[in-house]
Amino acid sequence: MANTHSPRFSRLFRLAPFALGALGLAGAAMAASTVTTVPGMPPVTNPANMYSEAGLNKLSPAVKDDLQRIYVPNLRSNDVYVIDPTTYKVVDKFKVGEGPQHVVPSWDLRTLWVTNNAERKDTGSLTPIDPRTGKPGKAVPVDDPYNMYFPPDGKQAIVVAEAHARLDFRDAHTMALRSSVQAPECKGINHADFAIDGSYVIFTCEFTGKLVKIDMLSRKVLGYLDLSKKGMPQDIRVSPEGKTFYVADMMADGVYLVDGASFTQVGFIKTGVGTHGLYPSRDGSKLYVANRGSNKVHGPRGGKGSVSVIDFATQKVVANWPIPGGGSPDMGNVSADGKTLWLSGRFDDVVYAFDTASGQVRIIKVGQEPHGLAVWPQPGRYSLGHTGIMR
Repeated sequence: MANTHSPRFSRLFRLAPFALGALGLAGAAMAASTVTTVPGMPPVTNPANMYSEAGLNKLSPAVKDDLQRIYVPNLRSNDVYVIDPTTYKVVDKFKVGEGPQHVVPSWDLRTLWVTNNAERKDTGSLTPIDPRTGKPGKAVPVDDPYNMYFPPDGKQAIVVAEAHARLDFRDAHTMALRSSVQAPECKGINHADFAIDGSYVIFTCEFTGKLVKIDMLSRKVLGYLDLSKKGMPQDIRVSPEGKTFYVADMMADGVYLVDGASFTQVGFIKTGVGTHGLYPSRDGSKLYVANRGSNKVHGPRGGKGSVSVIDFATQKVVANWPIPGGGSPDMGNVSADGKTLWLSGRFDDVVYAFDTASGQVRIIKVGQEPHGLAVWPQPGRYSLGHTGIMR
């Protein structure tokens, strides 16, 4: 019997995209039904593009009253700067916990969580931001929250305790600890993306040059993958049809291609110096790659920073946008209308706003060492975490 629970089955339809087009809407609906998701996960509307529901301006009713803002966590000044994207001006700033790393949209889109990991200390916390007002709430003490994700059913949060090579599964709202998964070979566990059906997740292991694959139902480690260049893998993002995981590596200056089902490396794309962040375009056709401009964890100002644009269909770099005078583009996301790629300038204490049509960039001064900024609101039905992995 065919295993319809696996993305492999849905790929039968993708072998002949022209045939799928000929089927029309009825055929597309049949194809969608072949992706059997894990319990509690919303259905995959378009198996050829899992980002379809996070497309241009497809905003959920849940975010209709939210402010249009860019939330920038500044790692060394322990604060969040708030930018109005219509004026490119800083309109607010507030203190948070120690060492804020990322601003993470919750699964239900109602809270933006600042992950204050207080590196090498036991004073980590999560600061909630109300996206309707843009104001912070009372911080919740949490051990080492470097990053945070949400399982596809949204019932819990996955706090990435990087220093402990551990994932802590917590209540999605109270953050009470429920269980943990140890990944002892994944030192520097930090970024992740999920299978199209939600059955597994792949995390990067920054300090061991590996990936770890974890079953989302049993919550067991399925295995590790040693990447060929033994570098420092950073962000990871899956292709629209769910087959290939793109893995940024800041030491290898490019992106690995990894087949998710077989968990094998199948290619490598050279991009730029210090490859770091990965963000799909709103139409799901391109992948924006932030090249931080340095291979060092703490790089210099004015490095050889750039953004490379990869075409998902051809797996080729189709554009490269350098920063005049140099820079350090790091983490961020794409605006709801798809026209602007917002990225933190990690080593230059700025934020970049790239025009996705021309590659031209505007620069806004922020706090000290900005990291995982969040663009809000973003299109999508729900968030899987990080700076907005929207589905």
